[in-house]
Amino acid sequence: MDEAMTHLTPDEERILKIANGDRDALSTMYLQHKGAVFGFALSMLHDRERAEDVMQETFIQLWNSAASYIPRGKEPLSWLLGITKNLALRRLRTDSLSVSIPEEHSDPADPLDHYLAVENKLILRAVLTKLSEEEQQIVLLHAVSGLKHREIADLLEMPLSTVLNKYRRALQKLKKLLGESI
Repeated sequence: MDEAMTHLTPDEERILKIANGDRDALSTMYLQHKGAVFGFALSMLHDRERAEDVMQETFIQLWNSAASYIPRGKEPLSWLLGITKNLALRRLRTDSLSVSIPEEHSDPADPLDHYLAVENKLILRAVLTKLSEEEQQIVLLHAVSGLKHREIADLLEMPLSTVLNKYRRALQKLKKLLGESI
């Protein structure tokens, strides 16, 4: 038997118990690591509700994948955060496929402000639809989600130079389209 196998960390022991259907071990893992998982998901998604969803999905995935965990005598938090990262990236990819602009709350006492806000959203939606799907993804991932170009390249499995070129071309198109609508 490997020496690392004889010196399991408490969390590794819990994961082995989870693999055998121990719900108490899952509950303990949840209570100990929900903060780290939520914080990491929030840092990627920038949205509290979506981060909470990913946190819950992470622990469901832990329950379903515990049998595939290979103990190494180290804390398995990085393995758990790897699950979180994959789920968050999947969420970002899915969410970025649809162009959605969050609704803003305007002061109903000033109908002109409300009208201008709605008009601006309509213009933005109209010009974004003029971009290719990849350009929309790249612009929204960068501008709305705050991802760096390198992260977008990794997420979309594209070379960094391609992402940078598509982003630059998309911005040029947007400038031209917005210039025409003003």
